[in-house]
Amino acid sequence: MKRIVWMGIGVAIGFIAFRKITEAQANLGPEGLNRAVGRMADGLFDFADAVRSGMHQREEDLRAALGMDDAVSTRR
Repeated sequence: MKRIVWMGIGVAIGFIAFRKITEAQANLGPEGLNRAVGRMADGLFDFADAVRSGMHQREEDLRAALGMDDAVSTRR
């Protein structure tokens, strides 16, 4: 019975190692580099959009607090 348990553990470790090695090989080529750069660029654009949105929201809050809402809406 012990041999079956250890054999099952060995098969599971072998399967996990095989998947990790296959994944590492896919990331080493030009396609993997392109995917990594694309993910990084997407993350950077998402972060910039979040900062820009927060900046506009804060600016609206400050303008409302200072009573400048009417002056802004008449200029636009």
